[in-house]
Amino acid sequence: MGRSQSPARVLNPEPQTPKLPLERDLVRWLCERLPAHSRMVVGPGDDAAILRMLDGANLVATTDMLMDGVDFELHRHESERIGRKALAVNLSDLAAMAASPVAALVSVALPRQGGEALAKRLYEGMLPLAAEFDCPIAGGDTNSWDGPLVISVTALGEVKPQRRWLRSGARPGDSILVTGEFGGSIRGRQFDFIPRVKEALWLAEHAPIHAAIDVSDGLSLDLSRICEASHCGAVLDLASVPIAPAAHELVTKRNDSQTAIDNALGDGEDFELILAAPPEVAADLVARQPLCVPLTRIGEFIEQPGLFCSGKAGKREPLVPRGYEHRL
Repeated sequence: MGRSQSPARVLNPEPQTPKLPLERDLVRWLCERLPAHSRMVVGPGDDAAILRMLDGANLVATTDMLMDGVDFELHRHESERIGRKALAVNLSDLAAMAASPVAALVSVALPRQGGEALAKRLYEGMLPLAAEFDCPIAGGDTNSWDGPLVISVTALGEVKPQRRWLRSGARPGDSILVTGEFGGSIRGRQFDFIPRVKEALWLAEHAPIHAAIDVSDGLSLDLSRICEASHCGAVLDLASVPIAPAAHELVTKRNDSQTAIDNALGDGEDFELILAAPPEVAADLVARQPLCVPLTRIGEFIEQPGLFCSGKAGKREPLVPRGYEHRL
């Protein structure tokens, strides 16, 4: 005998609540808003995107989730800047791997009230940055709930194996190079920073960089992560650390015991690059300054594990890594 079907599956099925038009309308709006791109064989609107990749390249994938009340405050910050940041932090991760952007997938959990209009403002903040870095938005997902805004972006990139950067390649004797300036990001740069993708791609082509990381959680903390992955240590020349004017302004405004160098070492969300390079290469790069952003040597990697700073008479003093650590 054949298996009998459940009556619930055959007779008088429960009517399903019709799906709200939010996602359908948003996808239609987004498809009309997105420009065509040579990477996308199939873009948003299907079950999945299909992307063209370079022959022999490795696929690089990174994702970040940003939450209202943790990474931004929706009632204080412009929605467009929030959307831009959500994409920018992922592009910064691609830069740290010397990967060229291929595409991004954007998923949002929207507050029920005003969700569709909010989503459009978020995308309007992302789209100029996506165009600037040739990173089409290839799809994603939308939902609504009674909680705060949550944005999850997955960025895809590609890199030739011989050019990819990892955290684990620093060698004792390598110089520590950084792009840009540090500290005071809370005064606006946390939303408006420029991911160092173009700088990373130039360096990967023209210089033997041994290791890299982007500074999301704090200069000293992220440097310690390179040291841990590379099984070595580092000595920082604190006087050489490029401090952003915003860090000095923040210290003056707070009027507390924190100094500008404290802020530069531990505040985070600078999204600059820390690089390990052979000393002769680092010296040449610093002398020539081939990028649109300054390159500064701030120390060297050493064999002894741990993080140190140069004290009086060149004596090494322990330096405790500080920055933002996610707690579960």
